[in-house]
Amino acid sequence: MYVIYYNKNYRSVVFTTKQIYTVFMKKYYQIIKDNPLFAGIADAELENLLTCMSAKLKKYKKDDTIILADDIFSNIGFVLSGKIQICKEDEQGNRTILAVMNMGELFGEVFVCAGVTKSPVTIFAVWDCEILFLDYKKLVTMCQHACGYHVRLIENMLKIIAQKALMLNQKIEILSKRTTRDKILCFFDLQRGSAKKLTIPFNREEMADYLCVDRSALSAELAKMRKQGMIAFNKNRFEIKN
Repeated sequence: MYVIYYNKNYRSVVFTTKQIYTVFMKKYYQIIKDNPLFAGIADAELENLLTCMSAKLKKYKKDDTIILADDIFSNIGFVLSGKIQICKEDEQGNRTILAVMNMGELFGEVFVCAGVTKSPVTIFAVWDCEILFLDYKKLVTMCQHACGYHVRLIENMLKIIAQKALMLNQKIEILSKRTTRDKILCFFDLQRGSAKKLTIPFNREEMADYLCVDRSALSAELAKMRKQGMIAFNKNRFEIKN
């Protein structure tokens, strides 16, 4: 059986495997198939796969806490809709945004793979969202039925973790810059690639938290860069001019 858990104002609903699979796949089929974790998995295997990994679907309202720092956490989260932020707070309450995850992206796999049992971060919903939770141990351990797709899942997970490691290296590269301007320029370069225009996933406060700089200092530096003809921007849309 699958259980759909609804947070706060939603009631819990229990469905039979066939019912939930039919409804679930009709709504989320393309999102699931496009995720690298399920690459090479045949459609006929998906139902057994979700059952085998004790898949649970949870809905959250905007600003709901999904995972609180120090919560026991042993699942991988898959964002089916909406947007979430992964944050770290120090003892003074200063927040650093580590990552923003959008529809179709995974989170938590690096921590559980490393054997971390308590979440070192807080994860909350930026928008209303739906999260599919998968039991990590069941994902990477061959079950009693010796399902063939487990080998494929393990291979896919290793690739995903390697890609996340590259993303963390990018964040380190940004934070290693000494000045606010250098952090901004490095961030833009990593975000836009060769494009001249980009839309970032942050407002000013969130961007400051991500770059680990003061918000007023960030706004002042962006204003200077615009005055000097380096950039143009409107809210979170930027154009690199020089």
